[in-house]
This record gives sequence, structure tokens and C-alpha cells, in this order.
Amino acid sequence: MDTRRLRLLSANIQAGSSTRRYSDYATRSWSHVLPAGRKQHALDDIARLAGGYDIVGLQESDPGSWRSGFTNQTHYLAERAGFGFWSHQPNRRVGGVASSANGLLSRLEPVEVLDHPLPGRVKGRGLLLARFGAGDDGLVVAVAHLSLGAASRHSQLSFIAELLAGHRHAVLMGDFNCVAESPEMALLYRHTQLQPPKHAVPTFPAWRPQRAIDHILVTLGLGHADMQAQPAARSDHLALSLQLDVPASALA
Repeated sequence: MDTRRLRLLSANIQAGSSTRRYSDYATRSWSHVLPAGRKQHALDDIARLAGGYDIVGLQESDPGSWRSGFTNQTHYLAERAGFGFWSHQPNRRVGGVASSANGLLSRLEPVEVLDHPLPGRVKGRGLLLARFGAGDDGLVVAVAHLSLGAASRHSQLSFIAELLAGHRHAVLMGDFNCVAESPEMALLYRHTQLQPPKHAVPTFPAWRPQRAIDHILVTLGLGHADMQAQPAARSDHLALSLQLDVPASALA
């Protein structure tokens, strides 16, 4: 069977802010709402990383609020890294001065991009879903940033499982805020063809990775290898990369 190898990256970019230790959440909290610091330099570093991949899923990408200097960070990264196609899903506003989005950068043209709000106790989470190729066997790539609370994650993963249940060639990537063995993750494995990762890759906190809470999950019919953590500028998460082998028919 003819296959095409795609290089995938998932990155929580923390809107270009810098966090290098737990105390920074308190002492540098201003950087999450003010248009200051070295956000553009961080974005340029992320663009250099993203430029080595074919499809990139972003979380916490500012869609153009005051804190980013009204820069749509997903668009900025697409231009700096040379991606022909990009999309974003604004989903959370913080005090009227900051906003957050899921984003997708791609060298392949999607045939469809869908924006799905996710359920949860607190609104503002979403799933960005892109379809490549025609028909039910086409490749589906979904980007999500799940809630901190287990009950909300359970509702969100149930919703995602329903969306992806019929897809043989699917990828779900993002910041799940839980490990792959969490009870709520069983919903995905039970109701879709998505598989648990072969091994855990710690991504959080970036300065001393101990928890594998960022994931790139793929369905049984897709070959994959070489999952690795990558620095995402000065974000509090490491990025996650994966080599994916996709049947050529799934991209036609």
C-alpha cells in the first residue's frame, strides 16, 4: 500500500508568554494579560520549530487580543513558517484583554475545517477539526485543549469520541490536561479506533517534565513512530512531535 509520511507537531504555546518555574505563574502573571515581554521573539522561535513539520496543532494561540498587540498568532506563525493553509478557533476570553484559540497550520489543503464548541462546566473550550481527502476514509486531524476538571474532561471526551467514532484515519492532538491512563480517556479508546500512546512522553512542566499531558493519538490504521518532546520557546509545556504514515488514498 502506498503511504505518505507526514511530520506532526502539537504545541501549547502559552500565547508567547514565558514560564520557566512555578513561581513565574505569580511573579510573571502580568505577561498573560499585557502586551509586553518577548512574545514576538518567542513566536519567532516557535515558527522555526513549526517550519520543520507538515501539520501543526496549536493551543493557547492568541487570536488577536490586547495582550498580543492585536496579532493573530496563528496567522503570524503560518506566515513566518511558510505554511500555505491555516485556521483558528477562538474559544476563551480573559477579562476583556486576552483571548485564546486552537490553531492549525498545514502544508496540505484541507477539504473542510469545522469548529466544535466542547461541553463543560465552564464554557470556552473547543475542538478544531480538519478533513483531508475525500470520503469516509479521508484523514481527519482534530486539535483540542481540554479542561482542568475531570468531570468536564469526561463530557468533552465523550463528545469527541462521538465525532471521531466512524473514522478509520484520525488524529487527535493537543493539551489534554490528563495522562493517557486517566479513567475518562477510556471513552476514546472504547468508542473510537484511537489508540493509547505506546509510551509516555512527559511534557509538563517544560523546565522539569514529569507529566505526559500533551498527546498525539492516532487510529489503528495509521502507522506512526518517533514521538518526541520538543522545546516550544519558553512555554510551560514542551511540544510533542510524531512521524505519521498515511495511506495515499486517505489524502486523495
